[in-house]
Amino acid sequence: MFFKIHKSCRYVVAICDSDLIGKKFEQDKFQLDVKESFFKGEEASEKELINIIKDYSKEDATFNIVGEKSVSASIKAGIITKQGIKKINNIPFALVLM
Repeated sequence: MFFKIHKSCRYVVAICDSDLIGKKFEQDKFQLDVKESFFKGEEASEKELINIIKDYSKEDATFNIVGEKSVSASIKAGIITKQGIKKINNIPFALVLM
């Protein structure tokens, strides 16, 4: 999984499954564009990613999460629930504003 930290007026944490980088998914009027420039940063294991998510959730970060593994890690980290997950072409994603 990849994560990338963007700094603006607050931290924006982009997290995605490695195999989704550079892909675009469309369904009806919705589009999910997993841009390399936004999502591809450092690679992390699930355990490392859970710790990163927990740390940045204390900083009131915003999270953009795409992919089965990334969503699963985010659930384990406690920042989303299954009810907060949406799908486009069977690709799960979640947006979190702490």
